[in-house]
Amino acid sequence: MKIIKFILSLLFGLMFINTGLNKFFNYMPMEKPTPEQMKLFTAFGEISWLMPLVGTVEVIGGLLFIFPKTRALGAIVILPVMVGIVAHVFTLDKSPMGMSTAGIMFLINLWMIIDNREKYKALIS
Repeated sequence: MKIIKFILSLLFGLMFINTGLNKFFNYMPMEKPTPEQMKLFTAFGEISWLMPLVGTVEVIGGLLFIFPKTRALGAIVILPVMVGIVAHVFTLDKSPMGMSTAGIMFLINLWMIIDNREKYKALIS
């Protein structure tokens, strides 16, 4: 079980590091956006600080998520981004591949939060 958790955490972290770095270097090609997505991207472009902030959170959260000692913090750092991804995919994107990927990633994130719940008790008591 420990090996499975490590492999999933490594892949999860690397995916977020990759997408975070892509927000700075734009090395992954993007499909042609739909009109609704174009409105969203235009709005994001108007808020010039948003994408660098999200990219930074993704890279830091991904790095924290990989290592067992910092995984609990990484899971919490990534959670707001993950909620945004799930909300986007289930409202605008709606592609089966995107929905399944976002759902699986969200479940991995929740699993790590639940698995580390003892570490959060001091925050909520």
